[in-house]
Amino acid sequence: MSSLPTFEKKRLMGLIGILSFGFTALFAVLGFNALVPVTFVIGFFILLPSVVLLGEDFPLVESETGGDEVTEEDPVATLRRRYATGEIDEREFERRLDRLLETEELSGDRSTTERTRHTGEADREFEFE
Repeated sequence: MSSLPTFEKKRLMGLIGILSFGFTALFAVLGFNALVPVTFVIGFFILLPSVVLLGEDFPLVESETGGDEVTEEDPVATLRRRYATGEIDEREFERRLDRLLETEELSGDRSTTERTRHTGEADREFEFE
């Protein structure tokens, strides 16, 4: 599933303004006189005010918090979600889970590692029942 590109609000407003003016001028030069007012009205009186009023709710405007921001989610929970949605297969799930558990053991957080290992094994046993 491909998603629409997102832009900063000011950048999208500038893009709409430039494209609206450009297409309006192009249609006027080429003699498509019926499209000149339509293009002008849609660009400057419909699209620009929509971006201004809707802000982040407009489909092409990115959120002010930043869409590429990484969340602090539990890596094992992320791995389980990806396995459950079919993004990765069982072999890949097992390989990545083992790598995560090894990493946690190296960091010295044994209580979290043991809890994760037991929880992960219980989930896998439950899946096969």
